Amino acid sequence: MISLRNVVKSFGKNRVLRGISLEIPQGTSMIIIGGSGTGKSVVLKCILGLIPPDSGAILVGGKPANQGDRDAFLARFGMLFQGSALFDSLPVWQNVAFRLLRGSLKKPVAEARAIAIEKLYRVGLKPDVADLYPAELSGGMQKRVGLARAIAAEPEIIFFDEPTAGLDPITSGVINSLIREIVVEMGATTMTITHDMSSVRAIADNVAMLHDGVIQWTGPVAQMDASGDPYVSQFISGSADGPIEAVR
Repeated sequence: MISLRNVVKSFGKNRVLRGISLEIPQGTSMIIIGGSGTGKSVVLKCILGLIPPDSGAILVGGKPANQGDRDAFLARFGMLFQGSALFDSLPVWQNVAFRLLRGSLKKPVAEARAIAIEKLYRVGLKPDVADLYPAELSGGMQKRVGLARAIAAEPEIIFFDEPTAGLDPITSGVINSLIREIVVEMGATTMTITHDMSSVRAIADNVAMLHDGVIQWTGPVAQMDASGDPYVSQFISGSADGPIEAVR
């Protein structure tokens, strides 16, 4: 579904991506792990066309990502943002139905609201939450609302940016389980970037280790612990000793 072929991106003298190549089969869950500042978010932004790569090719569904109808291209994607990124001035249901009230996916208000309430129920929230505002919700509830928004338009591809950031271990486990259930149920292709190894083990089909601008290792999550790759081993163990330099 998604293919990156020798993708390069620099910001001035900072070479962030130095030739990323990665394949994400349709209907599978890929998680990209790596330290802060290694370019994980840049990969997502390049796929979405928010940042143009300097060179290389990005294919989505076998076609170049930067060609054709832009609105139709973006309509294929859903996104769960780090920190949920809800609109404080909008009630919950309008946050969930944001895309359904605008643009090429626009639906009548009553229909959009009904879909929003359905998606809220799918992530474990009751209908009375729909008319609350984000500030009235806990962090875990906000994350659920963000997840409901990501799936509201039934996207083919969903990106998760640090889905459990700022959550306690129990709430993180609930969110991970919800994500896995929904992804399997929808048959969506997903890419997640995270530091949380519990999320990796709960969500991933495949894992890719990004370091120093390239994919150091990629493979099934079941092979991660026995990968033999020193970068992967150091990252999942959290050791200060290894090829990844610790920030001191």
